[in-house]
Amino acid sequence: MAALSAERSLFSYPKYWAECYGPSPFLPTSREEMDALGWDSCDIIIVTGDAYVDHPSFGMAVIGRVLEAQGFRVGIISQPDWSSKDAFMSLGKPNLFYGVTAGNMDSMINRYTAEKRLRHDDAYTAGNIGGKRPDRAVIVYSQRCKEAYKDVPVVIGGIEASLRRIAHFDYWSEKVRRSVIFDAKADILIYGNAERPLVEVAHGIAAGKTMDEMHDIRGTAVIRKEPLPGWRGSDSTAIDKIGKIDPIPNPYGADDVGCSKSEFKQAGIELGAEAKPITIQPPRLKPWEKVYVKLPAYEQVSVNKPLYAHASRILHQETNPGCARALFQRHGDRSVWVNPPAFPLETQEMDDVFGLPYQRVPHPSYGDEKIPAYDMIKTSVNIMRGCFGGCSFCSITEHEGRIIQSRSEQSIIDEIEQIRDKVPGFTGVISDLGGPTANMYKLRCKSKKAESTCRRLSCVFPDICKHMDTDQTPTVNLYRKAREVEGVKKVLIASGVRYDLAIEDPNYVKELVTHHVGGYLKIAPEHTENGPLSKMMKPGMGTYDRFKELFEKYSKEAGKKQYLIPYFISAHPGTTDLDMVNMALWLKRHDFKLDQVQNFYPSPMANATTIYHTEMNSLKNIKNNTEVVSVPKGARQRRLHKAILRYHDPAGWPMIREALKKMGKANLIGNGPNCLVPAESRGEQRKSGQSKGGRPALSRHTGFGQFNKANTKPKVGGNKSRGGKSANFSKSRKKASS
Repeated sequence: MAALSAERSLFSYPKYWAECYGPSPFLPTSREEMDALGWDSCDIIIVTGDAYVDHPSFGMAVIGRVLEAQGFRVGIISQPDWSSKDAFMSLGKPNLFYGVTAGNMDSMINRYTAEKRLRHDDAYTAGNIGGKRPDRAVIVYSQRCKEAYKDVPVVIGGIEASLRRIAHFDYWSEKVRRSVIFDAKADILIYGNAERPLVEVAHGIAAGKTMDEMHDIRGTAVIRKEPLPGWRGSDSTAIDKIGKIDPIPNPYGADDVGCSKSEFKQAGIELGAEAKPITIQPPRLKPWEKVYVKLPAYEQVSVNKPLYAHASRILHQETNPGCARALFQRHGDRSVWVNPPAFPLETQEMDDVFGLPYQRVPHPSYGDEKIPAYDMIKTSVNIMRGCFGGCSFCSITEHEGRIIQSRSEQSIIDEIEQIRDKVPGFTGVISDLGGPTANMYKLRCKSKKAESTCRRLSCVFPDICKHMDTDQTPTVNLYRKAREVEGVKKVLIASGVRYDLAIEDPNYVKELVTHHVGGYLKIAPEHTENGPLSKMMKPGMGTYDRFKELFEKYSKEAGKKQYLIPYFISAHPGTTDLDMVNMALWLKRHDFKLDQVQNFYPSPMANATTIYHTEMNSLKNIKNNTEVVSVPKGARQRRLHKAILRYHDPAGWPMIREALKKMGKANLIGNGPNCLVPAESRGEQRKSGQSKGGRPALSRHTGFGQFNKANTKPKVGGNKSRGGKSANFSKSRKKASS
């Protein structure tokens, strides 16, 4: 058995008795639909904050179809009225449990901007209408389910629950909140990609197991009074106290086990020679097996920032399913127990999940109303999961893991053909073949031992690990086969390209630039200065320059006029005002101007969020002399950083001038080529807001700038949220990565 393989495959369980009903055209959302299917009840009801789209890019559809394939009758309650329990009783009482998810996005990121302003739209709602889900939707939905039927178990999951599984800093309230499982009053929390643990939980409940009997399932978190019996503790409740792992006990006792010569004689057995005692060696456990880490308690991390940073660092090191230890954190007189992560899905399991009978369209009840998130991804294909980039502002590793889980070529080609045949209005363009990162398809650690025991936060920072495979030939071959599908005119790559990986295989860059760039390609250097880049865990600008050379070379060879669109982030932890000025000067030298900018968004559990909260470098061991990090906080400084990135916008010039003078950089004020902003003029009071001849474009990533190259201005579209898009009750569709 491979170190990263589960004991049984996802679809190996005996089917539940309701398999006889077969798959539903759509998972029912009303009693009328249940009646049409001949159902008297649902076995499992999924409550979601998104509109119901039966498509493998939407978490509720994936989870619903996976459970249906196990033989369960699954209903959907989509965006219910949370003012009372009534809407949560609309499908009747579930026989097994409620499954609760906020949806593909964290409900707080979905509802509020990085500056905590209320949004009035929601791409995951029919009609793009905001306000169809509550703040902290997992908590509200779970509590309403308990009010509806208090004896029915509630299982919570999705990106919102996943990233709140232990005590965590909450940006919106500016305080540390306890694990979401306590406030939600849920019975069990599933984190990460949910298929494997959720199927085990579902079959366990169906078999009559109690929740107490399922406290050791990988990929889950539960509330307990004490640690699980038989597990050994490693005390990490204090800084620099990582905890000594106790010697492995001999289950047979201290003495050797065997039979003496006299005992054989007493048994009537003649021995030709003196028998030697037989020593029985128990199976040797690995140092992390049956071991839990005792984290500082919620009451400690909520008031002690060094302890919070320490706990965060431990959590981020315990994400490899091959060697992760369980986590145990006190919350008052109870504790949250977080089991090691679930094992990643094998290729065949991924193929089976994506091969389920999705309708690939929104539920008919929405009529002609548009759901922007669906329109954006309806002709795109998710080819893999996971990311080993480890960018500190991104939580994909803590949610999906570092292990890349790839589908087979045939499965992907089959889905392209389904899009061609089933998606209304298909024009022959596949909008994306990607995932969290476009060019990590089938990339894995070349050492099985290293892959199953490594605790690095990133496989590519500060340098690409010597064990990491960087041959992107499988991706090139996939692109070529996708282009050959009958009826497909163009295959675009819209997921973020990890350019430091791409330059390791110029053949991939050539294939990408020659055939799969729709006029512009978006990549994410994030910053130009080494200070912020070191806290982002991103490569220096030399790597960007090398990729730019290859991009321009192959574009020229292909006879195409194409543009590279870089993203940068403002107000990231580790960024000083001077760093922002230097980046703006770089932008001006390269003639880039921003159309839209958003500041760093501290999402739960991200490493950068820990740095933001504690102002300590939690990317390294927390010690008494741990580096103090400069963190842009407060509305004024965050506005300043945003204004500096939009150095060409007259609206920000007064603020920038004032800051430059305080920094002793008044020489950057004026009309010379080396100046950042012009000197004040009479006409400055005229209405401003966008550069001359400029045209606003949609920002593709929450928290990231959108650029147009001056004088060329490729039209930019799309609006994939990098800050909170990910679902997989958790199935994560795509998270654009750098």
